[in-house]
Amino acid sequence: MGEGWQLLKIRGIPLRIHPSWFLILLLVTFAFQKQYSLQLGATALNPNLGAGGLWILGLVTALLLFTSVLLHELGHSLVALSQGVKVRSITLFLLGGVASVERECDTALGALLVAAAGPAVSLALGASLLASTHLAAHLAPWLGALVQELGRLNLVLGLFNLLPGLPLDGGLILKALVWQVTGSQRRGVEVANGSGRFMAYLAIGLGAVLLLRGGGIGGAWLMLLGWFGLGAARNQSQMLALQQSLNELKVRDAAGRRYRVLEASDKLRELSRLRLAERPSEGQGDWLLVTDRGHWRGVIDDQPLQQLPVQRWDTDRIADYLRPLSSLPTIGEAAPLWQAVLQLEDAATDRLLVLSPAGLPSGTIERPELGEAVLRKLGLRLPAAMLDMARRQNTYPLGLALAAVVRTMVASGEARTP
Repeated sequence: MGEGWQLLKIRGIPLRIHPSWFLILLLVTFAFQKQYSLQLGATALNPNLGAGGLWILGLVTALLLFTSVLLHELGHSLVALSQGVKVRSITLFLLGGVASVERECDTALGALLVAAAGPAVSLALGASLLASTHLAAHLAPWLGALVQELGRLNLVLGLFNLLPGLPLDGGLILKALVWQVTGSQRRGVEVANGSGRFMAYLAIGLGAVLLLRGGGIGGAWLMLLGWFGLGAARNQSQMLALQQSLNELKVRDAAGRRYRVLEASDKLRELSRLRLAERPSEGQGDWLLVTDRGHWRGVIDDQPLQQLPVQRWDTDRIADYLRPLSSLPTIGEAAPLWQAVLQLEDAATDRLLVLSPAGLPSGTIERPELGEAVLRKLGLRLPAAMLDMARRQNTYPLGLALAAVVRTMVASGEARTP
């Protein structure tokens, strides 16, 4: 689902509208107009509420319903902020609303509070509206009908979201409870995901039965919700597999060799020759490591070529312009792959030097190689053109958000070390 258009910010949280929201707004407005025409249109108590008034009332009810959905998501978001979790955006779309967070809570209790906040807002709002129905009906019958309808829908929204299956809030609550009991977030996701998959198949089956019995839009809606639930369950399964891959793979499994070796006695002209031989499409140039009769001495960059006159390239030696190998960001080849993701992000670098158990250079690792190794572990092989593009841009293939995944693993204790 794309992010849609940003309307405004609430407490620093962008509120977005997905294009599919306009379709559901139209359908819901039509449904409310039909309902009100049967409920109010034929009564003598509403002489001024004609066909146009019914359409306006339907539109107002639809907008207030989505305002209720927004309040539901704000409940999640504000509690998430109180737990130190950044909320990227709230998006209203075809199936309601969704709050996008930077990462999950560090603790099971925090995750439980965030998950429960949305249904709590909806249930409180529904109860308050239903309690106000009698007073609103005394002011105007159409107002009473509107308040009653919104109260019922908020109760349905709150109770529906408490169903124990991902991606519903009830599934997140179940995940947090299992996490709290077992101490494993992964186990919580597995239990809640299994429950969500069962409920998705159940919704699709019930929807099909309703359609066969003439249930119309209700059956189709149930099947759509079931399809959405299956997609969410599949995404969660893929996330679990991704986390497992990052735990199981070692740096050596993804390492390449983006460095070349020069002799300390070589002239700077040799450095120039190597740089001219590189292809621009390869992105950042190879590191140039320096040895002296088989012993690692250091690393050299292009600064001497930029600062010295060309005449000195044939006289000055590479040994005169070395930096120590320790100046490069490094990682052990036996380290789990998730540690390489963290170091690439925390050190704000595009490449790590991979060291053997003896502490000697054995390769390098970059984001494209790392992402390719993870995808290969998951059984996905990308076309060469897609991998080449990732290498040129030095990004993870397919835009994998591995940094966010790893931070969640670390925060929840699911990141394993040898």
